[in-house]
Amino acid sequence: MAQHNCIMKHRSFKHLSVYERGQIAALHKEGKSIRYIAKQLGRAPSTISREIKRGTVTQLKSDLSTYEAYFPEAGQAVYEKRRKNCGAKLKLPLVKDFIKFAEEKMLEKEPWSPDSIVGYCKRDPNWKDKPIVCTKTLYNYIDRGLLKVRNIDLLLKPRLKPRDKMKKREPKRIMGKSIDLRPKEV
Repeated sequence: MAQHNCIMKHRSFKHLSVYERGQIAALHKEGKSIRYIAKQLGRAPSTISREIKRGTVTQLKSDLSTYEAYFPEAGQAVYEKRRKNCGAKLKLPLVKDFIKFAEEKMLEKEPWSPDSIVGYCKRDPNWKDKPIVCTKTLYNYIDRGLLKVRNIDLLLKPRLKPRDKMKKREPKRIMGKSIDLRPKEV
């Protein structure tokens, strides 16, 4: 199937940039309508409306009366603050017992791998009711430096090579000369 026959609709939206917020501020200050601003930027009117609400700040005049005005810096600051709260939250506070157990097992004289620790805890009846994390999450915590264990303490991980740096393998058997090396008269 060709790409132009694809029935999946791709997301066409993207976040507002600092430059676009500046344009919104300039056009809004000129008294242009939300629909006009949206058309100029190629965005939906609801996007512009939400951005104006996000960046509107109450200001104080010298005679102590208040007024509201849109500032692109305020809109950008609110946007960045909200983006920090996006995504999955860490499970570390919920799984303290499991993390302590995992660190002990990985730092022993005969260390366990993170995968074997998770497998053991899933099968052990003592851990049935206690919260644990999956192997991938445990490795992610180690990579981020959230545990006492480091990558050098793990059994196999320090020896693994990244896939993109591996050499291309030559063929094991060469069955003869290549067809390209034959004489032209053949």
